[in-house]
Amino acid sequence: MNITERFLNYTKFDTQSSEESETVPSTSKQLIFARYLKDELEEIGLQDVSLDDKGYIYATLPSNIKGEAPVIGFISHYDTSPDCSGADIKPHIVSNYGGGDIELSEGIMLSPGKFPELLQHVGEDLIVTDGHTLLGADDKAGIAEIVQAMVYLKEHKEIKHGKIRVAFNPDEEIGMGAHHFDVEKFGCEWAYTMDGGDVGELEFENFNAASAKITIKGVSVHPGYAKGKMLNASLLAAEFVSMLPADETPETTEGYQGFYHLTGMQTQTEQAKLSYIIRDHDREKFEDRKHFIQRVVEQMNEKYGEGTVTADINDQYYNMKEKIDPQMHVIDLVLRAMQESGVTPKVRPIRGGTDGAQLSFKGLPCPNIFAGGINFHGPYEFVPIQSMEKAMQVVVKICELTADFNK
Repeated sequence: MNITERFLNYTKFDTQSSEESETVPSTSKQLIFARYLKDELEEIGLQDVSLDDKGYIYATLPSNIKGEAPVIGFISHYDTSPDCSGADIKPHIVSNYGGGDIELSEGIMLSPGKFPELLQHVGEDLIVTDGHTLLGADDKAGIAEIVQAMVYLKEHKEIKHGKIRVAFNPDEEIGMGAHHFDVEKFGCEWAYTMDGGDVGELEFENFNAASAKITIKGVSVHPGYAKGKMLNASLLAAEFVSMLPADETPETTEGYQGFYHLTGMQTQTEQAKLSYIIRDHDREKFEDRKHFIQRVVEQMNEKYGEGTVTADINDQYYNMKEKIDPQMHVIDLVLRAMQESGVTPKVRPIRGGTDGAQLSFKGLPCPNIFAGGINFHGPYEFVPIQSMEKAMQVVVKICELTADFNK
């Protein structure tokens, strides 16, 4: 099975996670794929393959050298985003892309006019959706690349490598992927998540991240007799939104700029609920953003009465840079592996986060490497086959270079 066949096979599984769930994993359908993946790892000959009750999969490719080498790992998540359906995905391949519009379905176009990054992949073979679901390259492309690299190393015993660990987990898309990851069991000195975007991306700076759940209590009265009595929670929700900076949202920021992102809103006269995510690369600015949300809550309560508005703010992950900086050999190794694989490195901050951010704070330095997918979390997602092949080659090269790391 080649890497394309492997990835397309993975897209048959609906593994969408859910922010509303309190179970681990957040959706039972993720476990269906996890069991399939466990069996596949055993079939290709990996050792110590295990699947725990929370959906975390661990496996080992044993060392084929006599001396000592650092134990390293590769990690990807198998859930897909709640933002777009991952059920009944119908991928198709656009061979030798010519640079024009791609018709996904009748009336649905993937166009370089809107997505200019397409033009960077002219002449390549693109896997696209039918325009009605996401593709799942985030992060099943990463899984396919890791598994294919392990197959390649087993088939090419002349490539020397130390002990390699792989792990696949649920619920990354809802910020919970690393919460139950067993770093001690994984047993690596460092690891890499294969969860980045276009070819060459290498990321070891990410957002500090928090979620904010805003609850607004209103008073519902018959509108014909509401004067002086009604407190419309829907209007208060609109007021709350207006009090946050309009120029500090995802659609108005880039690079190292942080934001407040309204991800959901449920409103009625009696009650309103707002869901936000808060992001900033700078830790001090991140803390300021959380405090600002609290100040808005206090101002509204001063105006409408104590307890009218409440905020439940929870940190999700932090910027891994402070954990990677003291161990830059982890980055140097990837840069060399990319260069020897014919890939031009593109080191940039992540405007998001990965499981590696949380794992770095749990004692496992874990930067992020490209997986090749583009336009994640929506129906315009695509992945060039050549990008997946390059990512697989980089994994193989990292394993090979690590064998000589201590020499």
